[in-house]
Amino acid sequence: MRKRGTKNKNYSAEFKISVIMDMRKNHLGYCETVRKYGLGSTQSGGAINTLHRWERIYLEEGATGLMTERRGRKSTGRPRKKPLDKCVEEDLIAENQRLKMGIEYLKKLSALVLAEEQEKNKKQ
Repeated sequence: MRKRGTKNKNYSAEFKISVIMDMRKNHLGYCETVRKYGLGSTQSGGAINTLHRWERIYLEEGATGLMTERRGRKSTGRPRKKPLDKCVEEDLIAENQRLKMGIEYLKKLSALVLAEEQEKNKKQ
């Protein structure tokens, strides 16, 4: 078990590729490769699992697969919006202006009706 407060080692992509290439070229096993490159202890199995994961990624995706960052959660946020067509955008702007004009008309109408009602109440 790893001591509390110790950091994980971060190996470069070039190092990972060279380890995998040497392992495959010289027909080395996982334990031998771990001992040769000092990746960790062979008893815990963590270094062997890491080496196995590097090899699997190399075989599936090639050398570029080892260069991508795989730690952390992937973004599951809101998808990016697609830009609207020019005619759709113009239609939305026109509709927005019509609705604003309608709201202004209703405000003025309600103000006039309220003023008329107040005049009626004053006369009575």
